[in-house]
Amino acid sequence: MVVNADLSHIHPAYQQYALLDDEDRVEWIRSDRYLAYRRADATLKRLEDLLHYPTRDRMPCMLLYGPPGMGKTKILRKFIRNHPPVHVEGSGTTIMPVVVFQMPSQPDDRDFYIELLIALGGAYNSGAAVVSLRNVARRLMRDMRTRMLMIDEVHAMLAGTARQQRAFLNTIRFLTNDLRIPIVCAGTDEARAALITDQQLADRFEALELRRWKNDEEFRQLLGGFSAILPLRLRSALDTVAVRRRVLDMTDGVTVRIFRLIETVATEAIRDGREMLDESSFADEELVLPLVSMTLAPNRRMAR
Repeated sequence: MVVNADLSHIHPAYQQYALLDDEDRVEWIRSDRYLAYRRADATLKRLEDLLHYPTRDRMPCMLLYGPPGMGKTKILRKFIRNHPPVHVEGSGTTIMPVVVFQMPSQPDDRDFYIELLIALGGAYNSGAAVVSLRNVARRLMRDMRTRMLMIDEVHAMLAGTARQQRAFLNTIRFLTNDLRIPIVCAGTDEARAALITDQQLADRFEALELRRWKNDEEFRQLLGGFSAILPLRLRSALDTVAVRRRVLDMTDGVTVRIFRLIETVATEAIRDGREMLDESSFADEELVLPLVSMTLAPNRRMAR
């Protein structure tokens, strides 16, 4: 353990982790956590606004969309952690202000309501009629004072027939009209295209896109944020123009690739004793890319 290290380059709340043993630091880097950045915080703020929207006949809804790996699910989970279920002592009831579940692989009403009931923690009979499952889910959400319903991976509805897709969109419209709560759907751009086919939903859902990162001030701040939390004992140079360009070349601006790449090079910096990151950290020919998708990044193909 380093006792007299100068850790002024790390945010005070994270300096303690730089004093851990090497493998403990590696484990900390690899642990799942939410890293705040501007566009994610802006999305969370908009979700907060929707959660507290006054009840009206036509509640506003949101579609959060973008390429795979842009952090949609991570943002939804962070929002859920901000608004966890609350058990009410005495009455034995549970208040669940926000409910989130993943769209089933097929846009089937029975599977949809079963996934919803699982998220609510409610008992159900899988052999029951769809109308019965629907009524139980509606009653539970009212009893648990649910104020927002979130459906992740909503583009899975495209795996169904045109008839199934229309039926699913009708289900979404029914629930928001019946419960009078916002519904948030998260998915790829294909989900946006599907929603546009239903004029009533298209007029109700606002569209918030998570775009790929580009070499701008926001991206510089993102990489600077890594420098402030990574438990490396020497000051890194992650926010330079050269590093930003190289990271974007390697990841094509996809959030999950950027995070996994930083995780990989930071782990190597601990194990090889460099204790810092700079442009050379991403230029090592022995670097094992953390995701197969990164081998297809356009600029890497051209470089080869």
